[in-house]
Amino acid sequence: MAQRLDRINRFLDGVTRNRRDIVSPEGVMLEVDIANPGERLTAFLIDFLFWMLATILLFLILGLLFLEQMSGPVATTIVLFLGFLLRNLYFIHFELVTQGATPGKRIAHLRVIDRNGGPLLPGAIIARNLTREVEIFLPLGLFLTMPVMAAGNGFWTGAAFFGWVVLISALPFFNRDRLRAGDLIAGTMVISVPQRALLAELARTQAHYVFTRSQLDAYGAFELHVLEELLRRPGSPDTYAIQQQVCGKICRKIGWSEPVSPADTLTFLQEFYTAERAHLEREQLFGHRRADKTDIAVARQAPPRSRQAQGSVD
Repeated sequence: MAQRLDRINRFLDGVTRNRRDIVSPEGVMLEVDIANPGERLTAFLIDFLFWMLATILLFLILGLLFLEQMSGPVATTIVLFLGFLLRNLYFIHFELVTQGATPGKRIAHLRVIDRNGGPLLPGAIIARNLTREVEIFLPLGLFLTMPVMAAGNGFWTGAAFFGWVVLISALPFFNRDRLRAGDLIAGTMVISVPQRALLAELARTQAHYVFTRSQLDAYGAFELHVLEELLRRPGSPDTYAIQQQVCGKICRKIGWSEPVSPADTLTFLQEFYTAERAHLEREQLFGHRRADKTDIAVARQAPPRSRQAQGSVD
């Protein structure tokens, strides 16, 4: 079955991707696409451009207001400190607010997730981004100061340190999950989030189940794509068992009180998919794009439920 799913995904994506299965804390297996080095480099260069533009603008403002009144060493120290602060706050802020997606990652359709399938914690985001100083910006600084070191006795020491940092920066090329040092320390990984058109044939013309707006607010686009992948799976006993499991978790998540019989499980999932898709598309027309269930910026209050009832497409 895995080979058939890979052929389906290859047809939809147009490329063969490095895929991994991640089991969420609730026990649901999710298949994710590992971002390749080219995509990660593209995202980083876009973010680097945005950061440079913001830094130049900040320095122009500070130069006009304060720095021209200070001595050279003091101004240099302030510039270096603000550059360090701004670039780290840029990556940390966007990955915290948008659940692992900086502007560059959004453009490249990438996202940072927890390797164990759990929530992306603030500590992990801070750790992976502070490590970037050693991976990227320190070797860049060493490269720019190489002509200065060449005139002194510290050239070979600096060159050896530079080579060591270059090896760390090349780490994603030497492991199957394309993890850099920051990912290894923080327990994260970067995945590709393909922008597929949601399948029209999964929509049903006559609905047997009607969902309220608050129930549809329980999930976002990411969970909808996960449900879509489940509905694409070829029929088998394993698929039917997973469908029943996911159906039960959705019912608990949205507070669905009516029982859904095993024979109606597929119908329930298809109609929930149809209703959720239409709901998210309507919200997006008004500028409210919800990336996933944790994106509470546009989420409304969902029906109350007990802790024991929390499930997992949950």
